[in-house]
Amino acid sequence: MRRFVCFVLATLLPTVASDGPVHSGPNAEKPATTPAAVAVKGMVEKSPLSKADVEAEKQKQEALQNQLDMARSLRLRREFEVAESQAAELLVEGNPVEIRRLAMIELANIAVDAQQYGKAQQVYSEYLRRFSKDPSLPEICLRQGMLYRQMGAHQQALSKFYQVMNYSLNLKLDQLEYYQNLVLKAQIEIAETHFAQGKFLEASDFYTRLLKSETKALDRAACQFKLIRALSAQELHEQAIAQALSFMQLYPDASDVAEARFMVADALKKLGRNRESMAQVLQLLQGQQKQAQKHPELWAYWQQRTGNEIANQLYKEGDYLSALEIYLGLAKISTAPAWQLPVWYQIGLVYEHLRQPRKAGEMYDQIARREAEVRTGSPTTGLLTVLEMAQWRLSYLKWGEKTDTALAKLRLPAPTMAN
Repeated sequence: MRRFVCFVLATLLPTVASDGPVHSGPNAEKPATTPAAVAVKGMVEKSPLSKADVEAEKQKQEALQNQLDMARSLRLRREFEVAESQAAELLVEGNPVEIRRLAMIELANIAVDAQQYGKAQQVYSEYLRRFSKDPSLPEICLRQGMLYRQMGAHQQALSKFYQVMNYSLNLKLDQLEYYQNLVLKAQIEIAETHFAQGKFLEASDFYTRLLKSETKALDRAACQFKLIRALSAQELHEQAIAQALSFMQLYPDASDVAEARFMVADALKKLGRNRESMAQVLQLLQGQQKQAQKHPELWAYWQQRTGNEIANQLYKEGDYLSALEIYLGLAKISTAPAWQLPVWYQIGLVYEHLRQPRKAGEMYDQIARREAEVRTGSPTTGLLTVLEMAQWRLSYLKWGEKTDTALAKLRLPAPTMAN
């Protein structure tokens, strides 16, 4: 019976957060044994009723189960008022306890899906009061905690997550692995809640403790990556670098590798280790083909963001050669005008600072030659400004070249001294 309770709860409870432990949907499997069948079987075992009475009771129980299924179906079709009415009718005292229990869960589900979170919390609280010995209490508390966090009530969320652990320890039921996973989930959510509040020290402490545990159910890659974020938010650069380098070595195919490398490059730059930072940027710009193919948009985003931020910082600090190396790598990421032309413009400015006007002019000329392409593609104001600035700087460089030539012609040879 306990296994059945947990299975049905997992089937009917909605997912408040995308990584929640329980899910529901139109294709979710129904338990082979319904609450109606369980109730009829128990009645037959305990009471010597006639065959007609048993059949009548069976039909009644099946009707109640059908009504519960109908409420769930209406909820999934977002007909919340009718669904709520159907589920509420099942709460009358004469109905079996299991039907009433599942009806209350369904009422909470309806309120959540209708975004009536206050009502959902009231239903969950009443559920905990009525079914205080039920094996589902830890999971109900977990749902409440995630819902409280979604509502912005972080302290109430934390309280509920700690209740998950308390209930799981006190129930002492035979499904040890199931409740261990619930406790693990609660611990992860506590860390997430601290992070959401900006309490990065507490969050990093929880992530560190989780990583020290030997549980196989923990997504260690996700946990370590969140630890890196928490350390970065505290500006603990050395620790963040160490964790990020470890993460990239342990999980080279993870989708978060690009962001991890960005955090390493950013931390190294903030520590004044510019050459090491640039090496990380260039490694990211070169990209690892396997990850880039799996997550092309994500990889391109972090390549562009990392390259831009680090190169712009180097440019402002006057380290033009380092900035140029990164900008040249950035220009190869995409040939789209919205991306490539602003990068070319920056390269032109760098060449000017390096006193190489001819190379700068070549970059501005490349931009000017793509004007027709830009203007036929609904360009942004920013892109049009890049075009205008490139044309102006090209004209300025040509004027400067003509002026230098004219001045050179006016220069007279130095007078020779008579013997």
